[in-house]
Amino acid sequence: MPDTTVPSKIDAGLLNRLMDKISEFGATPMGGVDRPALTDAHAAARNWFKSEMAARGYTVKVDAIGNLFGQIDLAGEDAPLVMIGSHIDSQPLGGRFDGAYGVMAALAAIESYRAWCTETGTKPQCNFCVADWMNEEGARFTPSLLGSSVFSGEYTLDFALARQDRDGKSVGDELKRVGYAGTDTAPEPVAYLEVHIEGDAELEKAGKHIAPFARHWGALKVKIEVTGEQAHTGPTKMADRKDALLGAAYIMAELKHLADTAPDTLYSSCARLDISPNSANIIPEKVIMFCELRSPEQAMLDWSEAGLKAALPGLMAKAGVAGEIVSIDRRIAGRFDKRLVKLVEMGADENGYGRIELDTVGGHDAVTIQRRIPSIVFVVPSVDGVIHRYNEYTSPEDLAKGGDVLVGMIRRIDAARGDLDLAVTINS
Repeated sequence: MPDTTVPSKIDAGLLNRLMDKISEFGATPMGGVDRPALTDAHAAARNWFKSEMAARGYTVKVDAIGNLFGQIDLAGEDAPLVMIGSHIDSQPLGGRFDGAYGVMAALAAIESYRAWCTETGTKPQCNFCVADWMNEEGARFTPSLLGSSVFSGEYTLDFALARQDRDGKSVGDELKRVGYAGTDTAPEPVAYLEVHIEGDAELEKAGKHIAPFARHWGALKVKIEVTGEQAHTGPTKMADRKDALLGAAYIMAELKHLADTAPDTLYSSCARLDISPNSANIIPEKVIMFCELRSPEQAMLDWSEAGLKAALPGLMAKAGVAGEIVSIDRRIAGRFDKRLVKLVEMGADENGYGRIELDTVGGHDAVTIQRRIPSIVFVVPSVDGVIHRYNEYTSPEDLAKGGDVLVGMIRRIDAARGDLDLAVTINS
């Protein structure tokens, strides 16, 4: 078994260079990025990253839903495969670190581990793969986690390819347009690792550097159509109005009421409305709502879903409109693999980095991937807890700390030849 007592660190210079370069694609004047899935900026970023991996000897693959993989075989064809990654797509006017950090750190960590193996004379026991998942954010195509959910088997390929943006453009057509309608078979890893910025201020407040997510909240992504009657905003009598937007507002207030009834255990939102005709002088005839309910407990999600369905007829009658729930995408609440949580903690401890355990309320690719293989997300601090905004920021020092932990995890998993039970006993 290789000697794992020799310290292994990420090449911070390489990580910084990769982060600087990826931040050029879709860069905005405010300092963030605008790189939603399958836009030209997203495709350009992926094209650069493909060439970066290929130049380093990685075999580049693209599967049918547009997930991008770079695989390096260091231990022979039949060796276990360890996958590390996140996503390059962003929110509109989003930040530079969300997602992209995890992908750049994946490549930098594998490259750093390769160099460590050469320096120490260690023969790798595993092969490695960088993953860039397609449409994690769900900003352009809903639902989110689309590419990773096809990989996990949660969504079918046909379902994912048929998703449309606001302009009616489908995932399938846009994959072809930007050259990412792949034909490769996705890799078969034994574990998936993901490092991310926190997107909250708990680490910062605690004065800590690393946090594994032990538990992930579940979510209901609810699409509701409210239908009224188009009319003039001026002469139409108030009693005669059938305002679809008013009906949507009542639903939004009910979502807030549900969350207020269960403080700290239920979050709700309605962050997108598609309004028709969407004119200042026309009473809206139709509103399509994209609503969310999130909780760490499945029973709470079931309760909130039942409450929303029960309240809907009365809310619509109050506004004089019709409304129906068109679809509900369900993300089950659960826990990440305890062995991988332990490996994050071991990586933090060996470097002297303060750590705490956290939940993740937001979704990550690892949430759905763990349906198929053991998975984990761990995080580094976000300044002021900012995420999904142009001014999100994590210092280079904290980015490197996350990278150090990632390299340590890779080292232990490799020494155990992909056996996670054995990996947590090495130098513990």
